[in-house]
Amino acid sequence: MMFGFQTKERIKDGWFGKYESKISDFATGAEGIVYSLLNGKGIGQPNSAPIGADLFFEVEDAFIHIDLKTVQTRNIGDYTSDIFVGNNQNSYKGKLDVSGVEKTYDEACLPTYYNLPDKSKKICLTYFITILYEETNLDILTISILSMPNGELNPYYGKRVLKAGKVLYPTGNPKRDTHAKSVRFKWKEVSEFELLEQNKKRVKIAYFNNEMNKELKNKLSFFDKLNKSQNS
Repeated sequence: MMFGFQTKERIKDGWFGKYESKISDFATGAEGIVYSLLNGKGIGQPNSAPIGADLFFEVEDAFIHIDLKTVQTRNIGDYTSDIFVGNNQNSYKGKLDVSGVEKTYDEACLPTYYNLPDKSKKICLTYFITILYEETNLDILTISILSMPNGELNPYYGKRVLKAGKVLYPTGNPKRDTHAKSVRFKWKEVSEFELLEQNKKRVKIAYFNNEMNKELKNKLSFFDKLNKSQNS
């Protein structure tokens, strides 16, 4: 994966600064690398359902959604404790607090289980590959893999999983104003599989750039410590 990310550098003078896009310079190329690698590995059967994350496939005992999130350092706060999650990327409906008031989020579009024609069912799993990179030179600082709790776990994790996003239903309509329209996944508050006998982390550090400056390293101390523990 890292080799693939670096391939852009060989031809950087042919593309850098020569176009404008509503998405980051890094995101489009990174998506191509991640998707080609995972699809090329033949992990399960890709599924053509129009709803879901960027990658959606079926394995023997589950349906798996994987979405890629890329964040620039100027928005580092969108990376270090929670990330934006689309309604079509999660199955976790429930309560959350908005400015001290409890709201309802029921916009999650994914089911907790997919029903199959033979009356059996398979669980729906959601993962996020998150990449933090330096805006000025596109250097990758850290890559992590996050597992979001399935909606069936709401009775246990409750409101710890979600917080309201920037967009809410307009106020003034009491019926609609009790619902949160967009949410963020508070992954740092549920960073372990707490119901397993051995509390394994829901977060896996795939890459950590030890050459980053001290200020950034301090802001990413959680990832630094986790990376060292997972590789010790």
